[in-house]
Amino acid sequence: MKKKLPKLRTDEAAESFVDEADLSQYDLSDMKPVSFEFQPKDKSITMRLPETLFDAIKKEAERSGVPYQRFIRQALENALHLEK
Repeated sequence: MKKKLPKLRTDEAAESFVDEADLSQYDLSDMKPVSFEFQPKDKSITMRLPETLFDAIKKEAERSGVPYQRFIRQALENALHLEK
């Protein structure tokens, strides 16, 4: 049976753990990818959408594990081939 990951309270503790631990000994099956957005969001827009489209966006965003506004922003970036 594989070990559970320890609770790491600081960035320093996490860095030390990753540097020294053999991660193959740990159960990573519950891990989920996480993306971070560092660029400031300094503009706001208002859009009117059909309810069916909005419901589909929210459902797909939930399936993807991101908030629906981030999902819309990512869709726009992908449509314009912008780097994140």
